[in-house]
Amino acid sequence: MNDQEEYIQELEQCLIQFLQPFKGIPFPVAIEALTGFKVLAFDLSDEQNKELLEQLKQAAELGGKKAFKKGIVADRANEAGNRIEPFIINALNDVGLKADHPITKSGKKKTAGYPDIQIEDKWNRTIYLDCKTHNARTKDQTFRTFYLSPSEDPKITKDAFHLLMSFELEQIKEKTFIPISWGIYTLDKLKMQLKHEFNAGNKDLYTKGTLLAQGKIKNDQ
Repeated sequence: MNDQEEYIQELEQCLIQFLQPFKGIPFPVAIEALTGFKVLAFDLSDEQNKELLEQLKQAAELGGKKAFKKGIVADRANEAGNRIEPFIINALNDVGLKADHPITKSGKKKTAGYPDIQIEDKWNRTIYLDCKTHNARTKDQTFRTFYLSPSEDPKITKDAFHLLMSFELEQIKEKTFIPISWGIYTLDKLKMQLKHEFNAGNKDLYTKGTLLAQGKIKNDQ
């Protein structure tokens, strides 16, 4: 084996190791690395947190009931999270919290990406809330349903609590679901994994140097 072949083999081994997922990364570490802001621990012994949690429970119940009456249209239960957001935002405001889609670092209101909702309580504390939906079969499965990605204009702009409001859905007819239970979780203890990938854009894919053949589609009618 010559030096070039040995170098290529070493590089391949390095890439193989690099592409292995990093597991057990604390959510607060990831958030601070991506945004510079801290994830606050949700201490249930704190009286303000107890009152906040009661309001969140009321909102989950109120929003869930309204979604139950109207129904949520989606292809699959885990895709209905975005559809339940308006019910939850309205309910959060109805119970005395200030809730809306987050305002990004540049001042824009943004719906895509984590988190779904930004809340301010009466003590002017910030809570970021993500809405998720599932059915009984998928709740304990390990496929990825929660993502964090770097952004030049992040939606997280403050030290805050980070919570998850999850609804179990039941399908009542084709592409129509109703929530049958809810849960509120803190994300400050969440452990995640980082998975690398190779990617390319259209500009990289469609080049003259890689084109093997092309043609026009004719209409023979």
